[in-house]
Amino acid sequence: MTIQKLKSFILSGFRMNWNHFKSKLLLRYALSYILIFLIPLTGVTIFVYDSAVKDLRSEIEQSNINQLNQVKTTIDSRMEELQEIAGRIAYDRRLTPYMVRDSYHRVEAIQTLNNYKANSSIIEDIFLYFHDDPVIYSHRGLTNVDIAFDSFYRYENWRLNDIVLALNNTNQMLIRPAEKVTINNSLHETMLTVIAPIKPNDPYPYGSVIYLVKESNLTGVMDSILSDFTGSSFIFNQNSEVLTANNHGVTLSQEHLGTLAALDAGIHNLSLDHEMYSVVSVKSRDNGWTYMTIMPSYQFFSRVAHVQTLILLVFGIAVVTGVLAAFVLARRQYHPIKDLMEFAKLKVGDASEPKTRNEWEWIRQTIHDYSARIDMQEPFVRNQCMLLLLKHGKPDDPEIERMIMGAGLEYPKEQGIYFSVILSWEDDEAGEALDDRQQLQEILGHVELPGLSAHIYGVEFSTDNQLALIISIPDPGESSLKFRIEQIIRAIQALISENTRLDPSIGVGTAYQDLAQLNQSFIEAATALEHRMVGSSRITYFDQLAEQNYPVAEGLWLPRKSLLKLEQSLKQGNESVAVQMITEMMDTIRSEPLQIQLMRCICFDLLNALLRTASEIGMNKVFNHISDYTSFETLEEFEDKLLSLTADICQTVERNHEQAAPALIDDIVDYVDQQFADYTLSLEHVALKFSVSTSYLSRSFKDKTGISFSQYIWKRRMEEVIRLLVTTSAPLKEIIEQVGYLDAPNFIRKFKKETGLTPGQYRKQHQHRSNS
Repeated sequence: MTIQKLKSFILSGFRMNWNHFKSKLLLRYALSYILIFLIPLTGVTIFVYDSAVKDLRSEIEQSNINQLNQVKTTIDSRMEELQEIAGRIAYDRRLTPYMVRDSYHRVEAIQTLNNYKANSSIIEDIFLYFHDDPVIYSHRGLTNVDIAFDSFYRYENWRLNDIVLALNNTNQMLIRPAEKVTINNSLHETMLTVIAPIKPNDPYPYGSVIYLVKESNLTGVMDSILSDFTGSSFIFNQNSEVLTANNHGVTLSQEHLGTLAALDAGIHNLSLDHEMYSVVSVKSRDNGWTYMTIMPSYQFFSRVAHVQTLILLVFGIAVVTGVLAAFVLARRQYHPIKDLMEFAKLKVGDASEPKTRNEWEWIRQTIHDYSARIDMQEPFVRNQCMLLLLKHGKPDDPEIERMIMGAGLEYPKEQGIYFSVILSWEDDEAGEALDDRQQLQEILGHVELPGLSAHIYGVEFSTDNQLALIISIPDPGESSLKFRIEQIIRAIQALISENTRLDPSIGVGTAYQDLAQLNQSFIEAATALEHRMVGSSRITYFDQLAEQNYPVAEGLWLPRKSLLKLEQSLKQGNESVAVQMITEMMDTIRSEPLQIQLMRCICFDLLNALLRTASEIGMNKVFNHISDYTSFETLEEFEDKLLSLTADICQTVERNHEQAAPALIDDIVDYVDQQFADYTLSLEHVALKFSVSTSYLSRSFKDKTGISFSQYIWKRRMEEVIRLLVTTSAPLKEIIEQVGYLDAPNFIRKFKKETGLTPGQYRKQHQHRSNS
């Protein structure tokens, strides 16, 4: 790049940035982002700063509580372990008085005692003593009591007579606080002494087990759990005596220890010797011991200074970063508005900067123009919504609900009547009067009959030479409903005769008070049309197909029109209506007191309707398992089999429908090739237009083209963009819009990812090649 080009590039970038900041809308965006970000950040910072001390202190103290609870659990388990060892010794046959005193078995007894010591992690030494015996037994052998506790172990504050008295009179587990013990007249160690009577919990024990535990074994457990704890820790027994203490820079007098021992479990703040301390205490339910930690409060507050500095530093960084981010976001937010404004200028043919109108007015005009295009698509969307009503009832979709309400189709609750009508032409008739048919579809697209207060909506569907009508009227009452429907049908016939030369056959479904049941009326209209009456009349009412049968001779016969409606729903693959019909008829059978033989005959009548339909659609394999359907013990079992067969039939109908048109995918691909530049084109749009499911369309489209629907659209748009880049000099934004993209930056990123070049670079490269 030459110096002149570099200078031109820098100046153009500067002008672009300056033009960004000339917009008041951009500055308002930036200021809004800064305020939206800064106000809550300041409030949150003040709140965090105000609560940091409390939160940090609570966190530390809660951490100490959790650690203390772990210490309590661990040491309690060690004490329980000593109690269990005493219990096992009491019932160990190798350690009975006879065995240990017998010169032959004594060696085995001493070895057993040594094993008990080895199995514990905190026992320093273990003795077994029987009351009024001058001899005491240990893992090393036997010796006299006075030698064991006067020569080998000599306590600083526990005389030999008191020791012997405790060994003979202790009937509950005794734990003596830690004190200095001289070992073998040379070594000094701080130890706890535990005396456990044997047998434990026996009011008249015959001996004792004596454990010597180093204080460091317990404080080591506490240190390992409390880890980086900087204060002191204590264990008080149930008599408020200090069993063991672990001091880390905090030394307390006996008076202070008494104050600590009197505290309840929990978190406390104490002033000792004019210094503030934070005390955490937990109490064991097993032995009544109290575990406690104490730390100077200044150690805690020294951390707050770091938190304060950190909060202020983070606040400053967040403010600077937030301001920069606000300007970046404002530019990104303004960028699509600028693109839309340029798009609007392209549409009106004015490339100058707006003077009398701001950006929003340009965007508003653009939306108005595109709204007009959307209005052109509204009839298609309306037809698809009406088709959903006919096939699936009232969908739970707010957009469809809004369109139904806007069209005036639905009346307030329980004030309207809705039914469906199907008009059908013969093939030759439709061919001779194609113009008449198209004219009739336009007339019946939406027509009102003011004299009858009827709204009529025409709906095109997949069946050739047929047109469905949705008719809604105010509820005239049951007595005059039939007459009102006949009037409407005659009015429709008159409308057809006045405007066309067609004379269609008409099938009329049952009228319902709930719009959600319109799909049933559609099935009934199709049934009526298929079973049209022979004669001069070309109108068939579903209600007239068969008269209601009443129980005769204590029997019940399913109405023929219900069976016809069931068969029609199965032929159309409408599983929801078919299931509802089966459920209603099975409920009718259950409600009547019938003989078993008659009931089975009626059930077989219902089964025959399904088997007859299965045979008509080519499902002959079901007859290989006919015994599975005819053998049942309860009506519930029979109903489950019918519902399973119904699901199989409807799935087969759907597959047959999809396989019946092998050229359908070719037509769809041709349609996509023609409409790929329409930005509203989608998989759902095409599926609705060609009356197929989205899953079938997606699968079949990929089988046909080798790629997915969205990939195919992108490929076609890329090919068109490349063609226009190479063969025309049109602006890039205009080319991108022509192929159906409104987000130019996103398209450019995807284009570069696929080709390695931006569209501008691609154009220059290929123009250079063509010139050379």
